[in-house]
Amino acid sequence: MQRRQLIHSVSPVFPIGLGCMNFGGFYGPSSEFQARETLSHAIDLGVEHLDTANIYGLGVCEEILGRFLSPAHHHTRIATKAGIWRDREHGNRGFNNKSDYLREQLEGSLRRLKREHVDLFYIHRRDPDVEIEDVMQTLLELKKEGKIGGIGFSEISPSSLRRAATVGTVDAVQSEYSLWSRLPELGLLQTCRELGVGFVAYCPLGRGMLTDYIPDPTAFAEKDFRKNNPRFQEPNLSFNLARVTQFRAYAADHGASTAAMAIAWCLAQNDNIIAIPGTRSARHLEECMEGARIALTEEMKVEIEHILPVGWAHGDRYSKSQWNGPEGYC
Repeated sequence: MQRRQLIHSVSPVFPIGLGCMNFGGFYGPSSEFQARETLSHAIDLGVEHLDTANIYGLGVCEEILGRFLSPAHHHTRIATKAGIWRDREHGNRGFNNKSDYLREQLEGSLRRLKREHVDLFYIHRRDPDVEIEDVMQTLLELKKEGKIGGIGFSEISPSSLRRAATVGTVDAVQSEYSLWSRLPELGLLQTCRELGVGFVAYCPLGRGMLTDYIPDPTAFAEKDFRKNNPRFQEPNLSFNLARVTQFRAYAADHGASTAAMAIAWCLAQNDNIIAIPGTRSARHLEECMEGARIALTEEMKVEIEHILPVGWAHGDRYSKSQWNGPEGYC
């Protein structure tokens, strides 16, 4: 598949990157050995974009990347994020987009990544107490100083994106997007296309639901994000599994894994979309990469839409506490 533009000032990248949140224990324990094995395999397979954040494992993910990456990986793009704060003792969190805080957090990320420059820097979540125009000014200053390449926002609303774009170039927006989370279709994808902003789709596999491996909530680790997520709790889970079973059969009928077909669908929605599945398994990563080689016909798109129509998933995308942060716009 043809490479896609993600950061305006540099060359395009392969349309499938790697989300590194798993390396910080978001879905259960993970070892550095496992992370390094996955990273090495990802690069061998052609992955050029690695996506992390300072909050993932409270810096652990960035440290792993910093120890793994060498000068030989000069072609690999690194994206990180800041804007969420969390205390280690109690787990409380909040949002801070003030200039001094973002600078401090970026410096910490650069130290952990062992880099003087990060290719893409996102505002992880918006701080309602700081106007987005002021945030953009901070990001533009960091870019002028050579500390960051592209400017990005995560889980932003279309209206906020438009305000940010009046101040300077926004390179990328990251949001959850997959066959089971299609909120971005209600304005965000359209705004990104209009403004020439790359769209980075995280969780393109529905947090493991859109794969050949049936999730078992009884086996979820205590800190697994899905443990308290409405879509993985009964009776929602049974309804969701029944629907996905049909999609699994459809993918198999076309000689593809469920993960590959789900990513192929995501990439087929527009040529500005980059998918960043997260995995700790080299085998799972291979399945994801196959998604770039599947060319969906219009007939296949219609068939998939029939199997998993907009709004098919039972249960809310997040629990009440998990909804804290993403901007609402519908």
